[in-house]
Amino acid sequence: MTDLMTAIDPRGLIRDSYVIEGITPGECRSIFLDWALFDDHEMTQEKRIEALLDHYGEAAPEHPMTHVLRDALVKADTPKRRGGRSGRVG
Repeated sequence: MTDLMTAIDPRGLIRDSYVIEGITPGECRSIFLDWALFDDHEMTQEKRIEALLDHYGEAAPEHPMTHVLRDALVKADTPKRRGGRSGRVG
């Protein structure tokens, strides 16, 4: 593992998800959430996810974790719904 991957994924959560046989998309989402909640890195989360995809995703494009990482990038770009008065007023 490279120094960048060690810095981005110090507990090896994402790395380990790629070696678990039969891991499900739900399990990958749970692992990703654990990784995302406990990150402590100067890079933006988007850049860290892109680096993880570059490192792991190319070798395993159909792996559930690759799909979760891609979804995280897409959903990060999607505007959030505004509730309450701010959602009704212009």
